[in-house]
Amino acid sequence: MAGSTVIARTAAPLRQQVVRLVREDILEGGLVPGQRLIESALCETYGVSRTVIREALRQLESEHLISVVPNLGPIVTVLTEKEIRSIYVVRAALEGLAGRLFAENATDSQCTKLKKLGDRLDKEYRKGNIESREHIKAEFYTLLTEGSDNAVLAESLSSMHARIAMFRRFAFVDESRIEPSIAELETIINAAAVTRDGDAAAAACEHHIQLAGELAIAEYMKRNKAILSEG
Repeated sequence: MAGSTVIARTAAPLRQQVVRLVREDILEGGLVPGQRLIESALCETYGVSRTVIREALRQLESEHLISVVPNLGPIVTVLTEKEIRSIYVVRAALEGLAGRLFAENATDSQCTKLKKLGDRLDKEYRKGNIESREHIKAEFYTLLTEGSDNAVLAESLSSMHARIAMFRRFAFVDESRIEPSIAELETIINAAAVTRDGDAAAAACEHHIQLAGELAIAEYMKRNKAILSEG
C-alpha cells in the first residue's frame, strides 16, 4: 500500500504536465483535428510511460479535445459547424445565468473585485498579450461564477470552458476582437456589479458569447478547411 501511495503522489503531477503539453499542442495547432494519437509516439515525444499517456488521454477525452474512434483509437476531435453552434448556444445560456445570478447574489466585496478587474482591462487585455488576456479572462469567469453562488452552475461552466478552450484562444489572437471584447466585458461588469441589473447582465453575457460563437465557427472552419472537406 505504501508503494501505491508513492506512485500516486509522483504520477499525478507528471500526468498533469502531459495533459497541459498535449492540450497546448492541440490549441496551438501542433496536433490538428483528425490526427491520430499513437501511444508509442506520444511516449517518445513527451518522455513518459504508456500509463501516463493513457491517463492523460482519458482526461483530454473528458474535455472533448480528444475522441476515441472504434478501430482507430484516439484522435484530436473534429467538430462540425452544427456541433460548435450547439456548444455556444448552451454556453450562452449558462453564462447568461451566471451574469443574472451574480447581479442578484454577489456580495459587495465580490462586486468590488469584479469592478477592479474592469480597471485592468486596458493594461492586461488591450495592451496585453495572449497569456495576459487568457489570465484576466479566466479570472473574470472565476469571479463571475463565485459571485453567482451556485455550485452546480460553477461546475457546468468549468466543464464548458475546458471544452471550448481552443475557441477562446481565437479571440485572444484576433486583434479585431480586442476592442469589442473589452466593451462587452465592461457592459457585463457594469450590469452585474454596478447597477445590479440581472436582466441586463444576462443579456450582456449572452450577447458576448453569441459573438464569440460566430468567431469560433469562422476561425475553426478556416483553419481546418482541408480536414473538414474530406469529411
